[in-house]
Amino acid sequence: MWVARSDDEGKTFAPEKPAFAEPTGACGCCGMRALADEQGEIYVLYRSAKEQVHRDIYLLTSGDQGADFQGVDLHPWQISTCPMSSMSLTRSAAGVLAAWETDGQVYWTRIESTTGKRASPVSAPGSTGKRKHPVVAANKEGETILGWTEGMGWNQGGSLAWQVFDK
Repeated sequence: MWVARSDDEGKTFAPEKPAFAEPTGACGCCGMRALADEQGEIYVLYRSAKEQVHRDIYLLTSGDQGADFQGVDLHPWQISTCPMSSMSLTRSAAGVLAAWETDGQVYWTRIESTTGKRASPVSAPGSTGKRKHPVVAANKEGETILGWTEGMGWNQGGSLAWQVFDK
C-alpha cells in the first residue's frame, strides 16, 4: 500500500511512500476500503498478495493524518488465487466496524476509536460456502447488521443474506 499526503486540502501532494513498513502487497481485484473518523484517525482495510499464496486481511491505522501507519494482520488465508471479494468499513457509536471475507465465510469486528482495541472477529451464522462482498452497519441502539452475498461468482448472480447482531 502506498500513500500520497496533502497538507493543503488536495491542492498539492507529497511524493507517494509506502504506508506500511511490511511488504504485504495488495490484491488487485479485492476492493480496498479507507475511512477517516471524527477524531481524524485513518483506517485502511485491504487484502494482501504476498508470495502468491498469502491473501490475508490487513488493517492499517494512522493517528497523525496519514504520516505514519501501524498495521495488523486481522485474518490470515493461504490461497493461490484471487478470491475477488470486497470489504467494508463504517463508523458506529462504539467505534469503527470492519467486515471482510475469508475462505467463503464473512466476518466483522469492532475497533474502538480511542484505544484501537479490536474485538474478536464474528462470523455470519450458518453453513459457509460462497459468501462474499460483506457490508456492515450499526444503528444508534448499538445493533449491528452484516449483509453479504451467497453463491455469487464471475458472471453469476447469487442471493442476498444478512444477520442482525445485538449490542
